[in-house]
Amino acid sequence: MNKFRGQALSWELKRGVIELALHREPCNELGSLALGEFEEFATRLDAMQREAHALIVYSELKPGFCAGADLRELYQRSQAMEKREAVKGVRNFLERIHRVLNHIDDSPLTTIAAVHGVTFGGGFELALACDVIIADKMARFCFPELRLGLIPGFGGIPRLKRDLGNAVVRDLLLTGRSFNATKAQQVGLVSQVVGEGEALRAARATALQLGKFDRATAAAAKKFIKPIPHEELRREIDLFCELFSQPAVEAGLKKFVESTDAQPYLP
Repeated sequence: MNKFRGQALSWELKRGVIELALHREPCNELGSLALGEFEEFATRLDAMQREAHALIVYSELKPGFCAGADLRELYQRSQAMEKREAVKGVRNFLERIHRVLNHIDDSPLTTIAAVHGVTFGGGFELALACDVIIADKMARFCFPELRLGLIPGFGGIPRLKRDLGNAVVRDLLLTGRSFNATKAQQVGLVSQVVGEGEALRAARATALQLGKFDRATAAAAKKFIKPIPHEELRREIDLFCELFSQPAVEAGLKKFVESTDAQPYLP
């Protein structure tokens, strides 16, 4: 299936480029619905990538790329079952989404995240699974999980450590502050900053350029320079689940869910 339109995301393969679009209102929160469609995409990716050389991930929504995990769904699940069962459910969700992101990370395709606006939490982690991040000047990157008593759980810490210096990792992880696109480029997180609304156009131009090179050579180079930190990813899941069982997390999720702010995920 080279073309699909779902409730949370869509994809299409044309002229050697797969475009994966996120479009779940209000800002592409990653819950069970999105995860199911991401798993379907990962299943189809193996066949599609035989005809492709690049993958572009982007958002169709104005607020941004992705606000991260669906915290309302997470809170509702935590309230509907005994704590041990809730933690078991969270671990299952994390293991599933790690498999999807690892599949994208390990793809022989050159993968490009074209981001704008809110690129927070799990959305930031999705971008980090890609090889190249192109950001419009209004993009903002943040790990707000600390406010909930948690750490990033979709693979963000190991991938940041792989790609950036520890000083940047500590800043993002421990302060909860956001980086704008200019700062993100300065620290080596973003490869290109473009005008507002221009990230997808720039990603498509980059994908066109990639089509001029030998695909097997590009895949070999990627495998050499971008190892997947499997052991640290497993440890991240363990630590997230350990923290999730703490009272501070329930209080943080409750505060988020009860917020009357239009965009409660903003720092």
